[in-house]
Amino acid sequence: MIETHTAAVVRAAEQPLLDAGVPLMERAAFALSRTVLRELVARRGHALGAHVVLLVGAGNNGGDALFAGVHLRRRGVAVTAYGTGPRVHDAGRDALLGAGGRFVDLSDGGASDGASSGRDAAEPGAALDRAAALDRAAADAASSDAVLDALLGTGSRGALRGTGADVVGRLGAVLAGAARRPVVVAVDVPSGIGVDDGTVPGPVLRADVTVTFGTAKRGLLLPPAADLAGRVDVVDIGLGLRTGRPRRPGTGWALCRLEPDDVAAAWPVPEASSQKYGRGVLGVVAGTSEFPGAAVLATTSAVRAGVGMVRYVGPDVVAQAVVGARPEVVPARGRVQAWALGPGLPAAAHDAAADAAPVEPGVLAQHHEVRTALAAAVADDGRVPVVVDAGALSLLPARVPPTVVLTPHAGELATLLRSRGQQVERAGVEAAPLEHARLAHDLTGATVLLKGGVTVVVGAGGALYAQAEAPAWLATAGAGDVLTGLLGTLLAARSDEVLRDPALAATLAAAAASVHGLAAHAANPGGPVNAVAVADAIPGVVARLLRRT
Repeated sequence: MIETHTAAVVRAAEQPLLDAGVPLMERAAFALSRTVLRELVARRGHALGAHVVLLVGAGNNGGDALFAGVHLRRRGVAVTAYGTGPRVHDAGRDALLGAGGRFVDLSDGGASDGASSGRDAAEPGAALDRAAALDRAAADAASSDAVLDALLGTGSRGALRGTGADVVGRLGAVLAGAARRPVVVAVDVPSGIGVDDGTVPGPVLRADVTVTFGTAKRGLLLPPAADLAGRVDVVDIGLGLRTGRPRRPGTGWALCRLEPDDVAAAWPVPEASSQKYGRGVLGVVAGTSEFPGAAVLATTSAVRAGVGMVRYVGPDVVAQAVVGARPEVVPARGRVQAWALGPGLPAAAHDAAADAAPVEPGVLAQHHEVRTALAAAVADDGRVPVVVDAGALSLLPARVPPTVVLTPHAGELATLLRSRGQQVERAGVEAAPLEHARLAHDLTGATVLLKGGVTVVVGAGGALYAQAEAPAWLATAGAGDVLTGLLGTLLAARSDEVLRDPALAATLAAAAASVHGLAAHAANPGGPVNAVAVADAIPGVVARLLRRT
């Protein structure tokens, strides 16, 4: 399990070590240089003669990069550092110059080339024209073999500004039309992301690799910043921060990402004495005569995920389609251990004009079934876990327990929040997914799974997960219906445990998102997929996960 920490927690762990003289920067710089060397060898076959550009800010991350540059110089790599602020890590700059590297001051008061004799040594003639110097720096970085982004660190807040933003903007413009691109290595975090919330308030240089020290920072796992971090390598520099297991409710949760072994541990596996009712019975209310496919996909996914039994509730014409595709499904009411509600259902109308429009009787009947199941989900007796998707989100009661899991995409979450008096549009949710998922959890009480390229889950006791297995190809019609059936299977199989420990609902939601993404990869690695193919890939994915344990 990948466990992240906030910037404040990291600083608190670092300070006593720094006070005691522990060489954290030296450790970070050495690890950073090793990563850069590996990337150079992978791309060029060797590091000797390569050219690396350092984009250096005023903080300790700049020092890490400068000292990493010293290690690279010793391996025959040409290193040019561009300082963007009024100050840099003096010892790091001097060490780089002493090793034969170059330092170019791009700050408002600088614009000079230290070459090998010091920061204030100017190039012959007048001071460089700053705009021309910035253009030259961007061109130099674009033509290099690797760029280290060390402009801002974990102590920064807000967007890149000033010279750093200018350099990143120019470099991004050059790289956009370039046939060849240097490998970009972010030092600790890509400069300009929200370190704790994953927001992207301004320009950010997209990294191929992020080398982060001591622990993963929350913003590296959260959208939209996660898409800019590339591969995240966590380097142990001796901070002593716990990793691998989230803290339980009551002591605070770290934001976590489940890894394959964690998903396997969460998956319900039958024993020799198991029978279908004990393995979980899932009730599904989905589909209408206009959209029967959603019911077929949700029930197919549940069957393929290993549920003990699926009971389908809906119009006869949809039930016939479901049974025709999945003869294992029972089209009859009866006792269930979890519900999956909403795929293929239109949202309920809540204003007078909309209410005046004719509504298909089958839709009204399905809405009634959803309301009945949700009423049971919040009752004191007979409570079972529930997945609420698509049109069923519009029927959610004012408050529900965290054993109710909502699975909206960004647009649906914005609609849900507006119904609770919040002024937010889809773009706002996409810009700050964690903030809005937490808000929805606070307003409804439900566990919230916000679908996206990175799926964010917020649950009871502060449970937080961010899963990134899904390829972009998974943004396709019916994929959400598959996820609903998949998650419903997990909730049904572990129903009693979820009712005893509602925080488990968030873990199972994260596990379902992980398998959903892995199944999309397995269905057609690197290429387009459809929802049926994703559902059909689930059994193989689960089997491979379980073989790991």
